[in-house]
Amino acid sequence: MYINVEGINVKYDEFGKGNEKIILFLHGLGSSSIAWRDIPEALSKYFHTITLDLVGFGGTDKPHENYTLSYFCKFLDKFLSKIGIDGLKKISVIAHSLGGYIALEYAIRNKTRINKLILFNSSGLLGKPTPLLSEYLDAVLTSDPVLRHNKLKNVFENLVADRIRLLPIIVDIFVSTINMPGAKHAFESAFENSTTTTLDLNMIKEIREIPCLIIWGEKDKLIPVTFAGKFKEILDNATILIIRDAGHSPFIEKPAIVYQVLLDFLVTEQ
Repeated sequence: MYINVEGINVKYDEFGKGNEKIILFLHGLGSSSIAWRDIPEALSKYFHTITLDLVGFGGTDKPHENYTLSYFCKFLDKFLSKIGIDGLKKISVIAHSLGGYIALEYAIRNKTRINKLILFNSSGLLGKPTPLLSEYLDAVLTSDPVLRHNKLKNVFENLVADRIRLLPIIVDIFVSTINMPGAKHAFESAFENSTTTTLDLNMIKEIREIPCLIIWGEKDKLIPVTFAGKFKEILDNATILIIRDAGHSPFIEKPAIVYQVLLDFLVTEQ
């Protein structure tokens, strides 16, 4: 379904609205809410879950803006307010890659309203693009349709631990989305802003008390698993879980394992 947020049509879904505890899902760069598959709906037995396509991605509008972390955080504030989640309601955030960076920045700005954080293969500490990230941008900006499709297929095959797990339709969906008006600009702008900046290490100390679970695929080639340890250094109360035989999106490759991990962490009183 869609909702208009100050002129931006936002694609989102809600499940389990009668439940008290709220979980917001944030996807990664170039992705959309469909990446979470049925995990938000499965968790709606216990929680009010919300997924959305971030501004600039998926089925949400793609205005010509500077896609900074600040822009995404302000957008989230407006979106949550529009759907009736005011600043007095605490939320947990489950976020992936770029979504993880956004979640951390949002938590720094709104630490009193964050219940728990779960970060999958998060960006935020890169400082510069990794080689596979650079390949990703190059593929998106390639003008020849056939060559672009082949480059994207190669990138996506490297995002999973075993390339046989990549469904061909994933590439087709991405291509159809990136061809939408404004999509390439949004991707490139978000890419440049998120891969050349890092979290303020002084500010992130302010959210160390928020219960945080850092999940990483051991075979991630986009943001290597070594970054899990780097996050642990600055979020010293966080728990790290490495998912074996998984790449950049463990919730796609190991959904049953991930679902149980999420449920256990979310229902535990801390």
